Amino acid sequence: MSETQNVPRRDEIPIEHTWDLTTVYADDTAWEAAIGQLEEMLPAIAALQGQATSSAQALLATLRTRDEALTQLYQIYVYAERRKDTDTGDPAGQALSQRAGTLLARITSALAFIEPEILSADEEQINAWQRETPDLALYGYELDQLMRRRQHVRSAEVEGLMAQFSDVTRAASDIFAVLTNADLSFPTIEDEQGQPVQISHARYGRLLKSNDRRVRRDVFKGYYSGYQGIRNTLGTALASQIRTHVLNAQVRNYGSALEAALAPNDIPVEVYDTLVTTINANLHRLHRYMEVRKKIMGLDELRIYDLYAPLVPEAELEVSYAEAQTISRAAFAPLGEAYVSAVNTCFDSRWIDVYENVGKRSGAYSDGSYTTPPFILLNYQNRLDDLFTLAHEMGHSMHSFFTRRAQPFVYGGYTIFVAEVASTLNEALLTDYLLKTRDDLALRRHLLVQQLEDIRTTIFRQTMFAEFELDMHRRVEAGEPLTADNLSKPYYDLVARYHGPAVTLDDEIALEWARIPHFYFDFYVYQYATGLSAALALGDQIISEGEPAVARYLRFLSSGSSRPSIDILRDAGVDMTSPAPIQAAMDRFDRLLDELERLFA
Repeated sequence: MSETQNVPRRDEIPIEHTWDLTTVYADDTAWEAAIGQLEEMLPAIAALQGQATSSAQALLATLRTRDEALTQLYQIYVYAERRKDTDTGDPAGQALSQRAGTLLARITSALAFIEPEILSADEEQINAWQRETPDLALYGYELDQLMRRRQHVRSAEVEGLMAQFSDVTRAASDIFAVLTNADLSFPTIEDEQGQPVQISHARYGRLLKSNDRRVRRDVFKGYYSGYQGIRNTLGTALASQIRTHVLNAQVRNYGSALEAALAPNDIPVEVYDTLVTTINANLHRLHRYMEVRKKIMGLDELRIYDLYAPLVPEAELEVSYAEAQTISRAAFAPLGEAYVSAVNTCFDSRWIDVYENVGKRSGAYSDGSYTTPPFILLNYQNRLDDLFTLAHEMGHSMHSFFTRRAQPFVYGGYTIFVAEVASTLNEALLTDYLLKTRDDLALRRHLLVQQLEDIRTTIFRQTMFAEFELDMHRRVEAGEPLTADNLSKPYYDLVARYHGPAVTLDDEIALEWARIPHFYFDFYVYQYATGLSAALALGDQIISEGEPAVARYLRFLSSGSSRPSIDILRDAGVDMTSPAPIQAAMDRFDRLLDELERLFA
């Protein structure tokens, strides 16, 4: 689709390149009928309240009713959201989305009694019921996980108070969001053509990739000048959020805020510690990359604002959507016939909404429910990046497809800890395929740099964030105050240690902590680094071992949330409590850097 063409209307997109929502509901009338059927369940749900743990059969009926209600609810929600996303300006789609959101709140509120009632029951009685009632065995893992949380659940009175305070304790995150998105203003600089352009969050990312170094410097310094004026407010907000995490962990009887954050997904604390320790032992590899980048760019001084500039020109590779399908099938062939067959089903059954149209939601995603296809939204523009986006989202969809085919509803999802493994593994397979089948030197350089940058930004950088996050929480746990000044100095030192002597730091980088929204979530970012490390390790096993590794990987895709994520990954061939997968990613980084140096020799 040429960039000179107008963006087409929805009715101008060929139907084969749009979602087939009739696989969910025949039309909006059928959707309305489904809402009516779900609402008819509310009296039956209400009747279970107070009775859920009165007997084994009552517990089984409660869990089955919950699953039935949520299965219908999520199907209703998916249809409404897909309708809205195809044309966000369509009032009909907006209305469906709003009604679905209201229904979601209503149903989840009606079901909210279930977990507290189970937790208030005698654990031995729950275990005895599972032994005596075969049909309850399905819920064994869920009930075991729920009971594990018992020691961290307080009395009904305390839990009620904590729930009421949730509106207050999220204030710091809300303040950060409003202050940085609505109230923060940035200066105007001159772009590459000397035209005035006011800095914004979106423009910052684009201008930082400029080939004009003056533009990169000006946008970097201008951007952080905005944060300089509100640094103390943001420091106070972040300190408040960290204290909230620490207090929550203490109230719930966890040993630390880190343990409290990892426990719900059953992730051992050693996974976090192993990641930070292993990356610190390999920082010399990142230092080497900074030296190579400085040399290739021909700079006397490499600055932080130079790290996002293109190291090589964009590969001039146009990939039509038809060609993208052919390449994807070939790239994913190492995953076996069952996987490629599922990919073909995705292509042939209209699970993908391919092209941009007027009003369509931007970006890309994979999303569905237990009873719907794992739909993919694209805005395909025939670029190399679009091919990689397709591969990434296809990974998510295949993970969902295999999980839902193998697991009951209760285990039909997967945790955030493993969510990016399937998507990034697909990207790794695509890269491997292109490197093996294309002789284009420019493309090869582009792909090498892309892999290096993925590891730099996803493993090194996110681990740096994780280390800073851990330091903040430990300082608060030790009774130390957090201020803008004693956040900035450690952050500056951390950036210096990670990037090494080849990078000359500007003072502004000390304020980078002030713009990272993930710091308001407790211990989230480390999962980007562990996810990519696991995906690269699994990809290497699939390419080198063949069928045994493929069989393990397909079991991983099919496991959903039926066991702890760390065990599911271990059975696939990656032990994230061990430094081995992290170290393997570091060794890969070195090999890629060797090849890049050879190509530029």
